[in-house]
Amino acid sequence: MENIDLRSNLKVVLDRVKSGELGDDEAIAQISKLVASDLGFATVDHGREARCGVPEVIFGEGKRVDDLLAIARDIHSRSGKLLVTRCDPDKLAALESAFPAGVANERARTFAVRKESARSGLVAIVCAGTSDVPVAEEAAVTAEFVGAYCERHYDVGVAGLHRLLLKIDAIRKARAIVVCAGMEGALASVVAGLVDVPVIGVPTSVGYGASFGGIAALLAMLSACAPGVSVVNIDNGFGAGIAAAKIAGAGVGD
Repeated sequence: MENIDLRSNLKVVLDRVKSGELGDDEAIAQISKLVASDLGFATVDHGREARCGVPEVIFGEGKRVDDLLAIARDIHSRSGKLLVTRCDPDKLAALESAFPAGVANERARTFAVRKESARSGLVAIVCAGTSDVPVAEEAAVTAEFVGAYCERHYDVGVAGLHRLLLKIDAIRKARAIVVCAGMEGALASVVAGLVDVPVIGVPTSVGYGASFGGIAALLAMLSACAPGVSVVNIDNGFGAGIAAAKIAGAGVGD
């Protein structure tokens, strides 16, 4: 989980201080540039991976395209990796043009550039209906970005429990499970009652009026009868993906 590039660069600076090549003030200035970039409109946190095991990820929604690209280029230039979430089609197109090696996922609204390395830690991504797939895909893309191996099990909601039971043996092999569900959000509790690993519930904003944009599912998951359910915010596939990858022991930060 270490950012090797940051650690090695810091060691170079410290060695130069030790040898007398750099004074204290110059060393502080160089270290400041290593851990953060001041773009004027944004301060990019390059030290996050060393602290948290996960590099800074860009939340694309609400950002101007040119600002988004500037931040993305700065992150990619340091680490060779990049994950952007909540991208509309125009932003995905701009990112694809700027980073030809990246992968856009229109359904998840994500864009990722990832260094290929061995994956570890199996995460099951489960969703109730196909309307929940965009949130589930955001969770899957995120978990894969930080090094997990994901298996997707979609459209297995409580309206037809036989669908879940057909896949439960495969789901049980995972070390962490993400369950995305809207409407009444019951699937997280059902899954947790059938497995012996942590379940992360993601309430989605899918549903008719009384679901209140995901609030009904959120409250249901928070009130889950089965033990072992943790809950993230409505539609927060990103947060669930990070948590599941860490629980599963993925090679976060590799």
